[in-house]
Amino acid sequence: MAAEIHSRPQTARPVLLNKIEGHSDAVNAAVLIPKEDGVITVSEDRTIRVWLKRDSGQYWPSIYHTVSSPCSCMSYHHDSRRIFIGQDNGAIVEFLISEDFNKMNHVKTYPAHQNRVSDMVFSLESEWVVSTGHDKSVSWMCTQSGSMLGRHYFTAWASCLQYDQETQHAFVGDHSGQITLLKLERQTYSTITTLKGHEGSVGALWWDPVQRLLFSGASDHSVIMWDIGGRKGRTLLLQGHHERVQALRYLQLTRQLVSCSADGGIAVWNMDTQREEAPQWLDSDSCQKCEQPFFWNIKQMWDTKTLGLRQHHCRKCGKAVCGKCSSKRSTFPIMGFEFPVRVCDACFETIKEEDRTPLATFHEGKHNIAHMDMDPSRGLMVTCGSDRIVKIWDMTQVVGCSLATGFSPR
Repeated sequence: MAAEIHSRPQTARPVLLNKIEGHSDAVNAAVLIPKEDGVITVSEDRTIRVWLKRDSGQYWPSIYHTVSSPCSCMSYHHDSRRIFIGQDNGAIVEFLISEDFNKMNHVKTYPAHQNRVSDMVFSLESEWVVSTGHDKSVSWMCTQSGSMLGRHYFTAWASCLQYDQETQHAFVGDHSGQITLLKLERQTYSTITTLKGHEGSVGALWWDPVQRLLFSGASDHSVIMWDIGGRKGRTLLLQGHHERVQALRYLQLTRQLVSCSADGGIAVWNMDTQREEAPQWLDSDSCQKCEQPFFWNIKQMWDTKTLGLRQHHCRKCGKAVCGKCSSKRSTFPIMGFEFPVRVCDACFETIKEEDRTPLATFHEGKHNIAHMDMDPSRGLMVTCGSDRIVKIWDMTQVVGCSLATGFSPR
């Protein structure tokens, strides 16, 4: 299956510009500093580091700060230079970084969770820090007073978070595969809806407030686009990864989605095209093509004196079919299937060669990617993961971004 994807000739690809090494444990988050040749990293080794590019072309830490517990995540606000670090002990620590990025001062410590902080967002507009944790909760705290404003508990670990500044809605993904939409207020909240579509834990979310689209990646190797603004429950399934999806970024200007997975896969999806929703799988006691019974249909097996068959589903029409009636495989990118999937024989005949034209490109990051950040104005991407290495990529060939004036890859 992997060979089917990566055998396609690709001229455009990410270009590795730099590798940053020096951490003694997994790097859990890395962000690019806007308008600077710099990267901020947080790690399981309890360090917060600000790396600036020197004249030699190499990155060296201008700030190296150690905290009391492993750093699990961060939220950096560049205009105010405020950085919030989530820790394994449940606390969130706020620092203020100096203008020259050579000093960092402690501001506050927030008792946000009883267990590891999994994700967080800082909102300057509301002066809130919203966070999720392994204590199965989402909390929102006031950054002016340092006090807890509210908390909501889930039945599973809350693993990732996105927040809409304008409407104060929070999207929370959890380990059960659900995404909960909450409306947050100062002292209270309301549950709006629960989105169900993934068959594994949700590992990454990205919210586009312009088109009001939510993207989610999960351990079931899939990405789902939820059309929140359309209010019709429209969802698009994107399947091309072979490991759990752990990072997402939607580029609104070019209508492209970048997703990264645990095996180092980097996918760039063309979302500026008419896509079709994958059908819901139908239930049946017998094949909806040849009418042979499935193995649990004891009555029909007895009446027809036949052995029951295993049930499969056609990815194009959703019908329940047996193996004999679905012996073909095909890509069908318009429904998000970038590698060959099972289709019934009838649907296979309707798929034309042009229908198999890929709507995504796939690339190798060659390391576990647990977190990713992008600066679309410069066409830069930074990736990090459990191999302790941070990689900086030039993505301009892949996503069509133009480099900002004054920046030249070295």
